[in-house]
Amino acid sequence: MIAVQDEGRLRIVRLNRPDKANALTAGMLAAVAEAAEGAAVAGAQALILTGEGKVFSAGADLEAAKAGLATDPVWERASGAVAAFPGLTVAALNGTLAGGAFGIALACDCRIAVPGANFFYPVMKLGYRPQPSDPARLAALVGPARAKMILLAGQKIGADEALAWGLIDRIVAGEGLLGAARALCADALAATAAHGAAIKAMV
Repeated sequence: MIAVQDEGRLRIVRLNRPDKANALTAGMLAAVAEAAEGAAVAGAQALILTGEGKVFSAGADLEAAKAGLATDPVWERASGAVAAFPGLTVAALNGTLAGGAFGIALACDCRIAVPGANFFYPVMKLGYRPQPSDPARLAALVGPARAKMILLAGQKIGADEALAWGLIDRIVAGEGLLGAARALCADALAATAAHGAAIKAMV
């Protein structure tokens, strides 16, 4: 349910469970973590995270969440692995981003999304807590008040508002999404890995 494709020094990690809106299981999260953890070793200098179908991810698989996934440390392992990758990371959001799936997207260096994407994190309504790293990463992008609008007030925002808030960095038509993500990675792929890592560490 996770497809990993290497194109030279670019690694593309794709959530591939479109029949279930790419709802995340523990196995999927572990596979994302392994793909990110092994990317630099495999020679990757840029990483694109995207999804198959019309939804990036509906968040946790609800049955798995009830069975304990909601508090599983695999969420932090996955987002931590993405955040720790020394090269450029781009979340190419092919559709709606919901719930715990925020973690791996927030861990990326930048986020682009299709016009129809919606963003919501219904932890208040569902009775779960957000993953530990998510509130701080969210607040760093959109500010504390807007982070609370998403997490505490349960607000669903569209792509235009997400762009205005700074949650995403660009809106791209669906057919051009992956091409736009590759274009963002071009300079990082043309430089040395050490140069890219040094600049990323400065930001």
